[in-house]
Amino acid sequence: MTPEYATAGRIVTVTANPSLDRTITLATALQPGEVQAAASAREDAAGKGINVARVIAAAGVSTVAVLPLAEDDPFAATLRASHVPARIVEVDGHARANVTITDPAGVTTKLNLPGATLSPAEVDDLVTAVVEASAGADWLVLAGSLPPGAGERFYVEAIQAVRARWGADAPRIAVDTSGAALRAVVAEGSPDLIKPNDEELAELVGVALDPGADLAAAVLPVARALVPGKVAAALVTLGADGAVLVDADGAWQASPPRIRVVSTVGAGDSSLAGYLLADVAGDGPGDRLRRSVRYGAAAASLPGTQAPTPDDLPAGEVVVRQLNT
Repeated sequence: MTPEYATAGRIVTVTANPSLDRTITLATALQPGEVQAAASAREDAAGKGINVARVIAAAGVSTVAVLPLAEDDPFAATLRASHVPARIVEVDGHARANVTITDPAGVTTKLNLPGATLSPAEVDDLVTAVVEASAGADWLVLAGSLPPGAGERFYVEAIQAVRARWGADAPRIAVDTSGAALRAVVAEGSPDLIKPNDEELAELVGVALDPGADLAAAVLPVARALVPGKVAAALVTLGADGAVLVDADGAWQASPPRIRVVSTVGAGDSSLAGYLLADVAGDGPGDRLRRSVRYGAAAASLPGTQAPTPDDLPAGEVVVRQLNT
């Protein structure tokens, strides 16, 4: 494995905490404490940024995934098999493994392991690689949890470094993370887009959503508390209720088409990828949201962390309506 085998793309993704996703499919519901046979299993090179890049690449748009990876890490073979162009920052530790168990009803159970601890020098090398890979890009996607050693301000530091180097030519920046890392980005990073789900958004703002309320109506004022003062736009995924997009000019809600849910793992990542694909194609907000929801639905209908291709998109109608703000 060479330290670097891709350098540029219209959409650059960063996965500071990559994972080897092992998905186990059961023929019946999970029975905790029991011995249970699995119907099938698969492995995917994953981590939120890599998931986004896989969808982008499958759609024929140039992309590069930036990630830390040891030379002897078995993850490298799975990454190569995914056909995602990657820029590798060599580190000592190995990528984590995540285990996902799904049953016939689409119920998902996840066990996420911690990532390898990055040294201060490895963190600096990763930021440098992000800055260099961002040259000429339309979007930079900072996605996923942060590994030990990176610190909760890693994404803020990456954003500041990219904008300091490229100035007016810096790419727009999308962030898909949660917890302390998301709070730091919103407080200091001025991202162009965040993509929380409804629970992550509520945690970010420190409110409790009314469980009896219409979910789109409930998240709208919460997102509006951030947009456009702290972030330029928010794409809030709502699972079976679709998604809401809020920007300075308005707000929209999209309802997904009917699908058979197989695995929800990676659906939010695919939603973000669909949004970005529509954006680089020049689509307006309603169509960006429509494609986002269609890609999320496609991912939920596929096993494991499988990246949907344009051929996988469901044919059903995605209804988009403008919300009063």
